[in-house]
Amino acid sequence: MKVLHVDSSINGAGSVSRKLSKAIADQFAGQADTRIDYLDLAVDGPGHLSQDALGFRLPPSSQELTDAQRRENAVSEAMVSQFLAADAVVIGAPLYNFSVPSQLKAWIDRLAQNGRTFTYTANGPKGLAGGKKVIVALSRGGIYSTTEAGQAMEHQESYLKTVFGFFGITDVQFIRAEGLDMGPESREKALKEAHNAIAAIQTPIAA
Repeated sequence: MKVLHVDSSINGAGSVSRKLSKAIADQFAGQADTRIDYLDLAVDGPGHLSQDALGFRLPPSSQELTDAQRRENAVSEAMVSQFLAADAVVIGAPLYNFSVPSQLKAWIDRLAQNGRTFTYTANGPKGLAGGKKVIVALSRGGIYSTTEAGQAMEHQESYLKTVFGFFGITDVQFIRAEGLDMGPESREKALKEAHNAIAAIQTPIAA
């Protein structure tokens, strides 16, 4: 089994989402014949989309590509190939200003390639990256999941569920740690519930 472990927090060792994603990855690490690739988007993430970074819309061998586009193509190709090769993807995703970190969005923008992770048909878009499991460790300072107002404000879980669904991935699980900044008791409760949810994750997952 190939597992891709992705972190996006800028907070280093103090990050809750990093600790939770590691705990999830460790669930897989104990399985036989499992290889885990690690990608730290805060350290080694792609640049944000630009005209050069949209070169993957053209064939890599196209003479129309500039040198800058070819370099950006290589980055996008490496990331989408790594993603497609994984049987399971574990992601650490903190909530920044009601959404995901820009580093995580930049990575997803490199994955969203027509003909690789999705395609358009006469009946609308069709995902091409199904058959894998995605587990996302979410960290939030406030509580958003328990009220309609909170759910309307967060564009973290809702965005990730939408984009991975667009890629054809139906097995997406979220581990939430929310209310982390609402006092010591709230933080302790959130972390305990998150780790209990991680312990209950069903592994192994068939490749």
